[in-house]
Amino acid sequence: MSEEKRRNLVEALELEGVIKSPSVKRAMLKVPREEFIPPEYRDEAYEDHPLPIPGNQTISAPHMCAIMCEAASLSRGDTLLEIGTGSGYHIALCAEIISPSGESVEGTIVSIELVKQLAYYARDNLKRTGYYDRVHLLVADGSLGAPVRKGYQFGKIIVTAAAPRIPPPLIEQLADKGVMVIPVGPRWQQVLLAVNRDGDKIAYRHITYCVFVSLRGRYGHHDGSREDRG
Repeated sequence: MSEEKRRNLVEALELEGVIKSPSVKRAMLKVPREEFIPPEYRDEAYEDHPLPIPGNQTISAPHMCAIMCEAASLSRGDTLLEIGTGSGYHIALCAEIISPSGESVEGTIVSIELVKQLAYYARDNLKRTGYYDRVHLLVADGSLGAPVRKGYQFGKIIVTAAAPRIPPPLIEQLADKGVMVIPVGPRWQQVLLAVNRDGDKIAYRHITYCVFVSLRGRYGHHDGSREDRG
């Protein structure tokens, strides 16, 4: 039943033009969203809206996950930094695109979660669904970027919580020709941006309006209590 509901949702998102690429469609069909939410909400796993997860947080609506994957132009072998692991669902989608399950590990996938409880929850979900070996999961302040060696950069960065402005450390960690997808704005409404780097030039593209509650940490908001993430 879950597989049928998953297929129906993916087909609907494809008809709406949300899912555009074969790789995103395949990932949405492959990753079981019901495994990333509490049992009491699993009947709603393939309804297109956010759902509660532990830590007073939420898992993003499927259409938003698809929009962010498409906007980031994810492909096999990418180096990806995700800020805000949440339940682990979104990074599992990304992993299925960058390093498909059942095949040898490709690329580099790092996901940072500030809330320790959520990081453990995501870890368990990723282990159970077979993606944990493809994701480096860290507990840290993601607004500061990844704690990697100086000068290391990612080709793709996805931020799953809203920042008042783009954190400078994330710009520094975005590689030349790379793209960052991030919601930016005040607490109750943001703009989802695609940020492209070309040498020292940074270009911004408006994708859609959205509502993610606040990114926390040094470069985040300091008044948010509930995140719509992963």
